[in-house]
Amino acid sequence: MLKFFKKNKKEPKNLKEVFGFLKNLEGDIEKVFQEIEEMKEKNKFSIQKLGIVRFNPFSEVGGDQSFSMALLDGNNDGMVITSLYTQGGNRLYGKPIKAGSSRYSLSQEEKKAIELAKNHGKEKSKLNLPTTNSGSNGSH
Repeated sequence: MLKFFKKNKKEPKNLKEVFGFLKNLEGDIEKVFQEIEEMKEKNKFSIQKLGIVRFNPFSEVGGDQSFSMALLDGNNDGMVITSLYTQGGNRLYGKPIKAGSSRYSLSQEEKKAIELAKNHGKEKSKLNLPTTNSGSNGSH
């Protein structure tokens, strides 16, 4: 595929052969750029952004054992998963995300996890959403 990295035993004898070599090299480089663009397009649909928020939904018991985690692709499509931990057990909730939002109601923690995921790779999120301790599990 890449003739560029192969050692050519024959040295060009004249300018015409040099131009021929460069023309072939130009074609090879164009193929590489095309393959990179195809890989970028395919990669848009893989999970590449993650945001996670730990919280305590019940201020009277436990610690930050619960969490909301957003998993998004390059189009901000994916899912948010929330785990609510209590002394009586653990409950998991999953909600689909399309273009950074959901058709289902989202808790503050889920919204924050989605925003963190959308800002993944950026220097620092400008979010200052407080993590609630007031039993915000009602919207799940």
